[in-house]
Amino acid sequence: MHTKEARAAGETEQRLYGLNAWRETPYYSDKERAALAWAEANTLIAGNNIDDTLYGETREHFSEVALVDLTLAITTINSWNRIARSFRTEAGHYKAGNIAF
Repeated sequence: MHTKEARAAGETEQRLYGLNAWRETPYYSDKERAALAWAEANTLIAGNNIDDTLYGETREHFSEVALVDLTLAITTINSWNRIARSFRTEAGHYKAGNIAF
């Protein structure tokens, strides 16, 4: 779903395929890297800690309100992923453009 929406919005294949290696690739901005680090820390919560360093590095790129919005987006996506997994939603049927921003 997310990659279909990203492609429909003009995102490149290189950046989509490179997400798993975002730390090693040169084509994400510092702000995007901060968002990705924040997303990982808020998704992989077992054994991870959101320390003052991560918070400070993320706040360099996001206002307090924007960071709250980012965190809500991350946790919402995580919730939907867990619901889809729990109820064995079959992947591949989503059509881009079905959600409103």
